[in-house]
Amino acid sequence: MSRDFDTIIVGSGPGGSTAADVLTAAGWSVVIFERGKNYLVDTEKPSELLYEFSNDEIKYWSRHFLGPDPWLEPRTFRVSTADGERIHVGEVNNLPATVGGGGTHADGKVPRFREDDFRVLSDLGPIEGATLVDWPIGYEDLEPYYAEAERLVGVAGEAGANPFAAPRKEPYPMPPGAPMYCAVVTSAAAERLGYHPYPGPTACNSVPYDDRPACNNCGFCGYFGCPIHAKGDPVASLRRALMTRRAELRPDSMVSKILVSNGKATGVEWIDAAGERHVETAGHVVLAAGATETPRLLLLSGLEHPEIGRNLMYHFQTLTFGQLPMRLHAHKGRSVTHLQDDFILVDDEARAAAKDAGLPWFKGGLVEHGGAAHPMLESKFYPWGPEHKNMMRDSPMRDHMVGFTMQGEDMPQATNRIDLDPDIRDIHGLPVARITYKPHRHEIVASAHYGPKLEGILHEAGAVWARTATSPHVGEEFRQGSFKSSSIPASRHVVGTARMGTNPATSVCDDWGRLHDVPNVVVCDSSSFPTGAGYGPTLTLVALSIRNSRAITA
Repeated sequence: MSRDFDTIIVGSGPGGSTAADVLTAAGWSVVIFERGKNYLVDTEKPSELLYEFSNDEIKYWSRHFLGPDPWLEPRTFRVSTADGERIHVGEVNNLPATVGGGGTHADGKVPRFREDDFRVLSDLGPIEGATLVDWPIGYEDLEPYYAEAERLVGVAGEAGANPFAAPRKEPYPMPPGAPMYCAVVTSAAAERLGYHPYPGPTACNSVPYDDRPACNNCGFCGYFGCPIHAKGDPVASLRRALMTRRAELRPDSMVSKILVSNGKATGVEWIDAAGERHVETAGHVVLAAGATETPRLLLLSGLEHPEIGRNLMYHFQTLTFGQLPMRLHAHKGRSVTHLQDDFILVDDEARAAAKDAGLPWFKGGLVEHGGAAHPMLESKFYPWGPEHKNMMRDSPMRDHMVGFTMQGEDMPQATNRIDLDPDIRDIHGLPVARITYKPHRHEIVASAHYGPKLEGILHEAGAVWARTATSPHVGEEFRQGSFKSSSIPASRHVVGTARMGTNPATSVCDDWGRLHDVPNVVVCDSSSFPTGAGYGPTLTLVALSIRNSRAITA
């Protein structure tokens, strides 16, 4: 059978764009399917970038500019099977459905995992109710790919600034960018209390890099596309791939099924913008649709491995905010410039607190030093009427507010999963992804331990008040203004639904991302993570995509 391309790539986010970059550099031809629109790269002249992004809160938050539209492509959610088929239909942990995927809206934090993140079970031991396993690879296997990922994406950081970081052999490609004033204040307070904040590694240009400008610190970073393309992930890899002329990008193209014959993938079925169905053939299929849509596609394709969709993990977010007397200008600068790793460590104090709670151990996660909301979101918290203007001018919920987000490590559980909703369909008539998720007691206990410590840092910084909440919310529901607490996690760090491993009975793909059941289908996104770690997944999934894509060409 003749083929138009060597490889089909499903998804144009960090994993898919990286795979396209690696494969085209090796002389392979690829076609990249993306279900959303293209606002990123001129496909006719890929050296040129598009300039459709802007600092418009309504455009992104209310009009779903980056997609998906939850009315047309909903997901469903339930806490457990005791809820029946679902308790919610609509937006659930949506990452952008657009060319560039989750990389377009990210605020750019790209830390590496630590050595012990790859061997949690061996180092720390089991936890009841958690399906903990070690990764089939270690940090030493991934370190050279981490370094290459940092160069390809363009990462700004300071080697040695984080005393808890895994060892690295090369400096960052760029120095750190300008610190946010609010992070300067909170970092100084954290240091006075014995913590170790540092300039976070960021996929955002601090100086001109890769024919793209340096960040101008406009403040619209997290959840927004960068108007000047100073964010490097994944525009850098996608543009390079297209410039080889060995890659074709197809936006508005929904892959609905992987075609399999005699244990090998032969291609995919896909739906164009007009709703017409087509078939594309290739020798390999790379899955980079994300840890929600990748298992959905595997299930839509009729694959029946019992682990597909299971062991879903997010980050259990501990959100601590406080109000300071001075104006902090936290709306200026990148969304997060400083991080700290102190609460990732399983030290004697953490072990003692875990023992008191009936757990063998617990881990917190990366702590982000950041600011508060943008003006449109802020306005929803104030009462309407004559005082609204005064509140907006005084800005207690934005210009005087500072906060932390701890990205707490989530335990894998077989009951937390992605499957196909039996009733709800998307605009194409396909069953939507149904999320069943309930946090493990580990996350709740860790959050309760570290929340007061985060409040202590804010009080040390001079906060008038400090409060802590979590996402997902646990306990009784509450409302404030337009805000409503939710059992649906706010985290966009989604991992673990097609975990890698050496045993085909307990893992979906091997340590090179190849499906055990269909080895010419290769996973190049965070679906393959066996555990989640307390760090964002982006740099690790990019490193894995480089590694797995090189294996395809070997």
